Amino acid sequence: MIRTSPAIVAIAMGLAASTAALAAPRAADLTLVGQYGEATAPLTLFERDGALFIDGAGRSAARLVPEGVRLYRVEGGGALKVVTRGVRLDGALLRRRDFGAEVQAGIRKAVRADSATLRARALAAAPPVETAEHRPADLVDLATLDPTIRFDIRYATRDNFMGLKLYERPAAYLQRPAAQALGRVQKALEVQGYGLLIHDAYRPWFVTWLFWEATPPERHMFVADPAKGSRHNRGCAVDLTLYDLKTGQPVEMPGRYDEMSGRSYADFVGGTSAQRAHRQVLRDAMVAEGFEVYPEEWWHFDYRDWRGYGIGTETFTRLAAAGR
Repeated sequence: MIRTSPAIVAIAMGLAASTAALAAPRAADLTLVGQYGEATAPLTLFERDGALFIDGAGRSAARLVPEGVRLYRVEGGGALKVVTRGVRLDGALLRRRDFGAEVQAGIRKAVRADSATLRARALAAAPPVETAEHRPADLVDLATLDPTIRFDIRYATRDNFMGLKLYERPAAYLQRPAAQALGRVQKALEVQGYGLLIHDAYRPWFVTWLFWEATPPERHMFVADPAKGSRHNRGCAVDLTLYDLKTGQPVEMPGRYDEMSGRSYADFVGGTSAQRAHRQVLRDAMVAEGFEVYPEEWWHFDYRDWRGYGIGTETFTRLAAAGR
């Protein structure tokens, strides 16, 4: 039986209260939340405590004060006007952008050009040789942990940043200590009315090779170097989010899962107060049970013992055949 520690229950209850107390922003303001300008120096427009702020273009969390129809005064100096294609900040047009979608479109276009060859090369590649001793793998099917945990395994479908089906079946595994810790996280989150929605966990090494080859070098911070192997390969990393137990719907976060943009960073300032509160609920619950935050991805957590396990190459078909 999985027991929840009093400390994590207290954290959960406190965060639930703080989330409920968030100021309600104006609907018109929420439509402006997003990013604008260039990828190398974006302007982030976000909501905090019912008001709008901008970050970038020489400003750091500068408040926007409504001055008229689609016009805001920037505290500290300047003006922002909402226009059809984006915003004008001090007269300069900054177009609204979805940087993550733009990167994904580029990756999918390149992959479609020769996906069969890319996959064949991945399956033929050899993982790095490890000489250190490791604990024996003891992968646990996360579907056996708790019926409240739900799954949306994107890599078993085409709904992922590569646009390819990479796993033979939708499954998620973690090494036993990590799996047990995740079960305790689920129990703690139930106090707040949330459940865990799992996107990925153990990942065969050849998939890590695929990710690295398909991702532009300037975005390599979002994927693991196959020459070193990833925490996912070792069965100690999990990608996940929250869903509302009452509605069954995933909660909103500041960015999308697997998005290769600044919105994915664990400390991204943008989004809304509610989105950032959800991110913090997930983060605190995971950290309380021994998971480490991955700074570049709000959804990615590594279990503290990941260094003790070797790189895994078993496919999901082989794991199923072995009774996993």
